[in-house]
Amino acid sequence: MVPSTQSPIALTEVVEPEPVPEHAASFWRDAVRRYRRNRLAVAGLIVVLAIIALAAGATILAPQGYNTFNGSDANQFPSWSHIFGTDDRGRDELAMVLFGARTALTVGFVTALTSLIIGVSLGALAGLRGAAFDFVVMRVVDIMAAFPQVLFALFIVAAIGSGLFNVILAIALLNWVTLCRLTRAQFLALRDLEFVEAARALGVGRWSITVRHLLPNAIGPLLVTVAVGIPVAIFTEAGLGFLGLGIDPTTPDWGTMMANARENISYYWHLALFPALALSVTMLAFNFVGDGLRDALDPRDRR
Repeated sequence: MVPSTQSPIALTEVVEPEPVPEHAASFWRDAVRRYRRNRLAVAGLIVVLAIIALAAGATILAPQGYNTFNGSDANQFPSWSHIFGTDDRGRDELAMVLFGARTALTVGFVTALTSLIIGVSLGALAGLRGAAFDFVVMRVVDIMAAFPQVLFALFIVAAIGSGLFNVILAIALLNWVTLCRLTRAQFLALRDLEFVEAARALGVGRWSITVRHLLPNAIGPLLVTVAVGIPVAIFTEAGLGFLGLGIDPTTPDWGTMMANARENISYYWHLALFPALALSVTMLAFNFVGDGLRDALDPRDRR
């Protein structure tokens, strides 16, 4: 018998395992394709990007700024010189709406990021460790979820004072609860699946399993929750501003603008109309984006 000249090492080199990243790439390609077919979601994304661009370019679009007082131009109705009119101090309403968009987006995105860090961290630890840590975290979550969001934010801001940082902190202290529950549920469902058990059998550490296997499989629902939470944070901030407990009064804020306009709203209608429209359009656009992400990232949707 003639011995084979092909070594076992050569045989093992021929067989290549199917690369796992291809499945992830295929999933995200399908998600992008499904999202692009959702016209409302695409329209919402375009509007969100336009609002971000307008807020970023507020200094260029309104070079006079929002603190330029001119008594002779006070309470002007919309015109070519002042497209959105002016308030009772002669400040340009368009400039205040544009700079107010900066405030709203800052609160929305920073609150979402803060809530994501807190909620995912605690939810992941609760889902992985279980036992006493899980019990304590979930009881805290239950207590926090019992508070109405606006009332809790009012209590925090009234206790620690107004300001951009305090408003973000007050809103983020409640927004993390939903992310924590969702992350814990995802990790509990994933931690005992076959691919996780295989990784443990190969000696992969808990941190590596969390980052490389559990989080990528749970990222879809988390992204949807974050996208839906941004307009909620913006609306809460506007509500605090309307009640006089929001950002610093010298900083443009849609809620404060509407509150200042309510006394003469029957005559100077433009002072409340444009910030209200800006708030409504922003919330509607973000909701369309969140709904589109929910449909696109649903693996059961194969239409």
